[in-house]
Amino acid sequence: MLRKSKPKNVDPPELHIVKYLNYFDYALQMMTCDHHVPPDRYNERVEEHLRSTGFYHVSQIGVVQCQKAIVNALVERWHPDTHTFHLPVGECSVTLEDVAMIFGLLTDGLPVIGMTLSSFEALEAECLHQFGVTPRKSDCRGSGIKLTWLQDLKERLQLTDENSIQVYIKCYIMLLIV
Repeated sequence: MLRKSKPKNVDPPELHIVKYLNYFDYALQMMTCDHHVPPDRYNERVEEHLRSTGFYHVSQIGVVQCQKAIVNALVERWHPDTHTFHLPVGECSVTLEDVAMIFGLLTDGLPVIGMTLSSFEALEAECLHQFGVTPRKSDCRGSGIKLTWLQDLKERLQLTDENSIQVYIKCYIMLLIV
């Protein structure tokens, strides 16, 4: 019979983060960050196009493994009202620069901005503009596209011309970042 483990009290200073990792049942556990649609490899024919977008390094990351104890400690210290981690040494937040350094993304140039799509008709028009096809209502949830629609579109594309390669790259990048 499985015993439920009693949650450890991590509030006393002697049990914060580093010492927290010394507990056998936490320190040895690995956590895999799952993706709704498993990351897949891109078609080798589009590698140069992917490099030119700046997302090549992100595509090479794959499955991320991390210490479950560290993640648990950080989750317990997250304060959603200030979007910071409250640690014994002070507050810490993750910045755009941190994300850019971790993923190797460029942050110079113009920002990516646009309208928030609040209707199916607006979503339809944007998909037609970006991908050359429109989703059915069953391929959408609210004002968003289901990932399976993007995955199917990417897999169906014949990379015969520059336009199809650009659509393929857009689908691939969208699947990377969602």
